[in-house]
Amino acid sequence: MDLKAVISKLHPLERKVIPVLITNRELGAISIASGLDLTETMRALQWLENKEALTLESKMYKVVSLDSNGLIYLKAGVPEQRLFDVLSSEFQSLSVVAAKSKLSVEEVTASLGILMRERVCESRKEAELMLRKAPGAQTFVSTVSAFLAKPFPINITFLSSAELDIVEALKKRKSFIRVEEKKIVTVVLTALGEALTKEEINSDVVNRLTPAMLKSGSWQDKEFRAYDIEMGVPSISGARVHFTNQAIDYIKNIWVEMGFREMTGNYVQSAFWDLDALFVPQDHPAREMQDTFYLPGKARLSAPLFSVVKEVHETGGKTGSLGWRYPFSKAESEQILLRTHTTVLSAQTIAGLKKEQLPAKFFAVGKVFRNEALDWKHLFEFDQVEGIVIDPDATLAHLKGYLQEFYSKMGYSQIRMRPAHFPYTEPSLEIDVFHPIRKEWVELGGAGIFRPEVVRSLLGFDCTVLAWGQGMGRIISEYWKITDIRVMYTNDLAMIRKAKVYLK
Repeated sequence: MDLKAVISKLHPLERKVIPVLITNRELGAISIASGLDLTETMRALQWLENKEALTLESKMYKVVSLDSNGLIYLKAGVPEQRLFDVLSSEFQSLSVVAAKSKLSVEEVTASLGILMRERVCESRKEAELMLRKAPGAQTFVSTVSAFLAKPFPINITFLSSAELDIVEALKKRKSFIRVEEKKIVTVVLTALGEALTKEEINSDVVNRLTPAMLKSGSWQDKEFRAYDIEMGVPSISGARVHFTNQAIDYIKNIWVEMGFREMTGNYVQSAFWDLDALFVPQDHPAREMQDTFYLPGKARLSAPLFSVVKEVHETGGKTGSLGWRYPFSKAESEQILLRTHTTVLSAQTIAGLKKEQLPAKFFAVGKVFRNEALDWKHLFEFDQVEGIVIDPDATLAHLKGYLQEFYSKMGYSQIRMRPAHFPYTEPSLEIDVFHPIRKEWVELGGAGIFRPEVVRSLLGFDCTVLAWGQGMGRIISEYWKITDIRVMYTNDLAMIRKAKVYLK
């Protein structure tokens, strides 16, 4: 590497830091030696790390810092030293000694105990306690005074056993020191860094040419810093749509391109529309509290439609069916809940159609809610892809054709249908696609043709209605290699910024 080229690009902060790295490797010491504050020092070290001149290491250490009283004693002297310094070879009263030393009663008491243990002080009881220097103890230098001369904060791992004893003693004294866990940043020089410390680096360089320099001509005597076009800069991320919402828009466009119109509706629905209108019996397990989120209150129902649906459940009505043959409960129908599937939108859309509006095709992509235990493959809130085709000439082959086209645009070329059972479709089908990477069939949703009990109740006459409902999470998660379905609905900014655009 061209050392001169590297030096020519150095920032003024880097130029101040490099010379002190010969003898200083800890962030705080480098800051003091260079005359820079900690922020400037850290910035310079990070720039040098980007240039591969050094590496920064961070470790947690116990650090000794001076507390409020310790800072006072650093300037005024430790109490025991001040007390000894006012003693003489003659006895003096405690009150006189305290006044001379300017110590509080508490400090005098503590200091006296230390001096007596060090055998540099004698006492005598009279009307008042009398004190003097012990014979032969003409000098005394507190070990604490010597300890305070060290540069704080101090990494405790660098202390000797005698100094550790001092630390333990000072911890017992009021607000003298603090021992805390702190992050210590140290520098390890690379070969380039070692080489830079051996060079004479001019710290008086100019970053910017100013109009004043041009006018005065002073620029001719200046050393200018070279441009560093290779310096790493932070990436700037523009606004991004959440990747799940991108997939939703992509799916909506597929259905719109196929001539479908979008269905929308409320999250909060009545049990009548969500379940009864779809011929789901009122004793079906899915209606239990453990599967459905019920809300307080009571829904208002359309009397004519309620009567039709009630009759179909109880006797089959005019559908040719026997119905479920049980007493239909209005109270059950009036319950309010969070919709358990987007098929509720299909029911409401069919109920609003007239014969002259057929054939018609609709789709929905929306949130549904299930009272599920949260884990890697289950959510209590997720998106469902719904579709219906109302056409007297439609057949099961058309249903497969629509789904084949949809899944091919989602990246799945092979589709198969298996017999299944749903309360509101007959025939009912499970939809599987062949996973191109895992090389296996994966179940992605259900489909079928709405039963007469649903269609005649809502539409008023017989007509073929193709229907499907697919779990969106399973369809799109493989695109981002997501194995935990919960990740799809998190707001991890890093993931949102890096996620590739949904495009098949």
